[in-house]
Amino acid sequence: MLARYIPLIQGKRLHLNFTFCVDPSLQAENRVPGSSQATAAVSKQQKSRSTNSRDERFRSDVHTEAVQAALAKYKERKMPMPSKRRSVLVHSSVETYTPPVINLFCLAGVPVNSRVSSKIQQLLNTLKRPKRPPLKEFFVDDFEELLEVQQPDPNQPKPEGNQMNVLKGEPLGVVTNWPPSLLSALQRWGTTQPKAPCLTALDTTGKAIYTLTYGKLWSRSLKLAYTLLNKLTTKSEPLLKPGDRVALVFPNSDPVMFMVAFYGCLLAELIPVPIEVPLTRKDAGSQQIGFLLGSCGVTLALTTDACQKGLPKAQTGEVVTFKGWPRLIWFVIDGKHLAKPTKDWHPQVRDASAEIAYIEYKTSKEGSTVGITISHASMLAHCHALTQACGYSEAETLTNVLDFKRDAGLWHGVLTSRGLRPEVICPCASSSEALTVAIRRPPELGGPPPGKAVLSMNCLSFGVIRVDTEEKLSVLTVQDVGQIMPGANVCVVKVDGTPYLCKADEVGEICVNSGATGMAYFGLLGITKNVFEAIPVTAAGVPVSDQPFTRTGLLGFVGPDYLVFVVGKLDGLMTVSGRRHNADDVVATALAVEPMKFVYRGRIAVFSVTVLHDDRIVLVAEQRPDASEEDSFQWMSRVLQAIDSIHQVGVYCLALVPANTLPKAPLGGIHISETKQRFLEGALHPCNVLMCPHTCVTNLPKPRQKQPDVGPASMIVGNLVAGKRIAQASGRDVTQLEDNDQARKFLYLADVLQWRAQTTPDHPLFLLLNSKGTVASTASCIQLHKRAERVAVALIEKGRLNVGDHVALVYPPGVDLIATFYGCLYAGCIPITVRPPHPQNLATTLPTVKMIVEVSKSACILTTQAIMKLLKSKEAATAVDIKTWPTILDTDDMPKKKLASIFRPTSPDMLAYLDFSVSTTGILAGVKMSHAATSALCRSIKLQCELYPSRQIAICLDPYCGLGFALWCLCSVYSGHQSILVPPLELESNVSLWLSAVSQYKVRVTFCSYSVMEMCTKGLGTQTDNLRVINLSCVRTCMVVAEERPRITLTQSFSKLFKDLGLSARAVSTTFGCRVNVAICLQGTAGPDPTTVYVDMRALRHDRVRLVERGSPHSLPLMESGKILPGVKVIIAHTETKGPLGDSHLGEIWVSSPHNATGYYTVYGEEALHADHFTARLSFGDTQTVWARTGYLGFLRRTELTDASGERHDALYVVGSLDETLELRGMRYHPIDIETSVIRAHKSIAECAVFTWTNLLVVVVELEGSEQEALDLVALVTNVVLEEHYLIVGVVVIVDPGVIPINSRGEKQRMHLRDGFLADQLDPIYVAYNM
Repeated sequence: MLARYIPLIQGKRLHLNFTFCVDPSLQAENRVPGSSQATAAVSKQQKSRSTNSRDERFRSDVHTEAVQAALAKYKERKMPMPSKRRSVLVHSSVETYTPPVINLFCLAGVPVNSRVSSKIQQLLNTLKRPKRPPLKEFFVDDFEELLEVQQPDPNQPKPEGNQMNVLKGEPLGVVTNWPPSLLSALQRWGTTQPKAPCLTALDTTGKAIYTLTYGKLWSRSLKLAYTLLNKLTTKSEPLLKPGDRVALVFPNSDPVMFMVAFYGCLLAELIPVPIEVPLTRKDAGSQQIGFLLGSCGVTLALTTDACQKGLPKAQTGEVVTFKGWPRLIWFVIDGKHLAKPTKDWHPQVRDASAEIAYIEYKTSKEGSTVGITISHASMLAHCHALTQACGYSEAETLTNVLDFKRDAGLWHGVLTSRGLRPEVICPCASSSEALTVAIRRPPELGGPPPGKAVLSMNCLSFGVIRVDTEEKLSVLTVQDVGQIMPGANVCVVKVDGTPYLCKADEVGEICVNSGATGMAYFGLLGITKNVFEAIPVTAAGVPVSDQPFTRTGLLGFVGPDYLVFVVGKLDGLMTVSGRRHNADDVVATALAVEPMKFVYRGRIAVFSVTVLHDDRIVLVAEQRPDASEEDSFQWMSRVLQAIDSIHQVGVYCLALVPANTLPKAPLGGIHISETKQRFLEGALHPCNVLMCPHTCVTNLPKPRQKQPDVGPASMIVGNLVAGKRIAQASGRDVTQLEDNDQARKFLYLADVLQWRAQTTPDHPLFLLLNSKGTVASTASCIQLHKRAERVAVALIEKGRLNVGDHVALVYPPGVDLIATFYGCLYAGCIPITVRPPHPQNLATTLPTVKMIVEVSKSACILTTQAIMKLLKSKEAATAVDIKTWPTILDTDDMPKKKLASIFRPTSPDMLAYLDFSVSTTGILAGVKMSHAATSALCRSIKLQCELYPSRQIAICLDPYCGLGFALWCLCSVYSGHQSILVPPLELESNVSLWLSAVSQYKVRVTFCSYSVMEMCTKGLGTQTDNLRVINLSCVRTCMVVAEERPRITLTQSFSKLFKDLGLSARAVSTTFGCRVNVAICLQGTAGPDPTTVYVDMRALRHDRVRLVERGSPHSLPLMESGKILPGVKVIIAHTETKGPLGDSHLGEIWVSSPHNATGYYTVYGEEALHADHFTARLSFGDTQTVWARTGYLGFLRRTELTDASGERHDALYVVGSLDETLELRGMRYHPIDIETSVIRAHKSIAECAVFTWTNLLVVVVELEGSEQEALDLVALVTNVVLEEHYLIVGVVVIVDPGVIPINSRGEKQRMHLRDGFLADQLDPIYVAYNM
């Protein structure tokens, strides 16, 4: 419109005619994403590409030869390929499947024969390579935890040029009769030359579809303006008033209607907001566009009839409301819907002012969408400058293949006239904020010749310009984008912080000051100031101008002849370890590796994610369906090497996804921010992943150096000087208690049972429930006594056993087990309770039974007839040698014989029973319990829980070992209370059994295990309404029996869930016991509530306890493990020096008590190895007391609470098993902490277990979801462990739910899992080896 004001050339009158080619790659309707035919067609016709599709920079800036040369430097280094289950192979056919390699090698003398092992070995070999640059200095991350920080390399290039000056463009020419606004120009041409063609639209073959004349444009725009202002009403009020924003939704194939809508809005003094046509309810980035429309207050959308028909509809037939969009009225602007203006209506054609003319949308690298406001004055000034710079004159033809809705396409297009001669291709640089920044002048306007620069990529990454030679591998070739616009001032400023002017040889952000830039980000004052009102300053801090400059978001420099060079966009910038890399350059390098063989050309995304305080580069590409697993993996390995060679930067993650699954940008290409979002949310569903954290992450804290030779004495002195208490605590003193007489009488449990049978024969002791909740069997004192006698007779007569012989009791949970236990005591035999084998799973459960029987040297097995048959069955013979069983007696029908005499031990220190259990590290350990220890244990529990014959307690525990066994078999007989026994196995068919029993019998004290609590929480979580019959308000204390750190989340969710059924928030607590002492802590009925503290997890890794506020970063909640039992003393000792520690230290819990076990019972006579477990002494301080080492790490804290005796209460916090801790980078990690982080990383992770193998951290996750999510987890797991624990995961193994083995107490068996992993028995869905 403005070119017509330029005087005629040689007296000829020509027509300026806009021709719009509708490029197939831009047509939203028939776009074939990434199809090779489309690509071929475009390249044949040599069409220019859209500035917005990412292809503009995929020209060969990085030469394919350079990449090939770089790769040739690398010998074929084999990387371990991930192993994947067949069902996950997305594309590959059966032919491409390669059988697993069996590789035999030796590790620490142990031959390992498995596919997993050989891969791990390859991985270890790749790790031996040195890391990137050695880093010297560190910064303190609010703690002594030191994250390395990149120190500037003394040899890195630095800019040496002079400070640049502000570049001034040529002045804008003065033209007579210049229009006061664009609208008055339209009015003039529309009325004086209505027949002159204004715009011609072509179809994809180049045929003209329609020509719009200036007259038609004027009359149609008038009609639309009139209709919008006068014919659209709501509740008899006009729908729109001047200044309102209106959305323009037009497909790229319809420039005519778009132009009419655009000028129609301007004439009606409305503000058009052009956006893309939404295709589905969930287009990539569509929610953000909706947010922009909402914040602009848009209520009306203009579109064409054809476009409106294509939009997704709701059932009512109306256009659906797109996700995140405001409710819109859709108005079709085809002719028949417009009204003719009345004679007296005339639009107000005002002079160009600073008011908003239109709003252009822009999506930032993070994915947020902003609206940039352009004023009428800017629009006019911009057209003036472009017309002058391009030398447009009347009647020239301009071909535009850009998107005409925004950016340069909206302003003019690329100048191509009179048959393409190479010199007429004039590149330009533009940005949404500053409009056109620079443009190369057409040759006839006599501009300087085009410039080309070959720059060193390494120097560019430091922001420095150094010319290099094209022979070098890592160079970038850039063309100039011409000179700056007429009437503009331009300078280059530093990217970060204050906008200081750059030196002449420094890359920075280009800033423009002219009348033709955008005004603001609509509604966003803060970032507007930063971008549209920047004041560049000199090195001395002096402003270069009193006029504000607009930051363009373009990175570049000014070269010779004042030509502007652009080397990248701020949006594509990734800053890794202080060096800048451009996403487009990395894409170009990746594509130069065997281009297009395995991935699609335009379907590749590079972005950075922040992990551990630095950007990490992620590359995602769509894999061709015919690429095999092996091929893709090879390609990924080569891409890593190429990027490493050319850019000297490591790629953190490389992922390949199936064809056509990446989110698409509106104009073709990939929607980068949406892809990044999906990557971070675990919703990308890749089919191949390669993570390389070992090479990229160079800022880990330095490994902890252990301080040598700090002796125990120095520790004590240090604690005293620091005013720290020595960490020791004890339960109530039993010698001062009222039941001393009874305690002396009750030394032997066999005596107690006889006494009860005589004094209270019919008093009920046991009541066993079945899964229906009905009583399966009961036992009173006399019944139990008589059954025990019969068992003793059978042992002596049928079993021919002697005093001191060991007897294995293999029974399901029930009264039989209890009766046979006392039968053994009556006969002077040593009982060992053993969990019976599972009939459906003999292969794994029977060997454990056999092992316990052999290790305990049992002379006889007592069991039921059914189990006896099972032990001798054919199925059993496949699992164990059934010929070597000792005598097996069944106790189902025994003769009623009276025992001649009941055995009485000669000393309370004689062995009463053996307690066998498998620890979480997979070690079977049996401990010896003397009569004295047994009665002391019962007495402590009686005192703590206030147990009397009138009490009832409910027990939902397994009766085979530890505290579960003591509560089932010992305590009722000692204290005389009634025990309601609920076998946990019965909960599998009736989850509410335990809670119903507690409610029905109005039980005050109940015990359960974590597995029971979990079953109730998961199984009853949704049914609390149906459980109204259950009332838990009677419960004073519900204790979870455990040998681990209290599971605070589980106990809290249990309490919350059953609060509605009357469960008091204070009732739930935990107990703590271990092999050397089965009951150290137990909440009981009196005493203060268990306390919870928050400790700094990073300090804990250094064995230090630092209390922090709840919710502070790196905080870890720990719950006290119940109260220390009467007669029990606890101290915290150093694991190596065995000296006592202060209460700010984490150390091993040592325990001294009358009910400590007396030692391990092992068949190999290995007591010497563990002698100090039971008879440890401190190396300093109180060296006389004999302690037992629990093998658990913990700490003591004196609380503000007082206990029953009025003393301040000491709380014991258990942190975890010493055997299970992971020593990594010189620090101590507890698996549960890493596992908790991993489980939080993605909703589909059901369970997780970690262990180490040759210094590699292995993370096994159970996937509860579809297998296509499996590979999403690899990056998320790696990220979360790096962020929260500063550890690099070596191997991620994804398995089915239920693969991680769990023992009867609900504890993870991590060592079993490790053995299964190394022996390749897990059948994983996917195994990823992080490089």
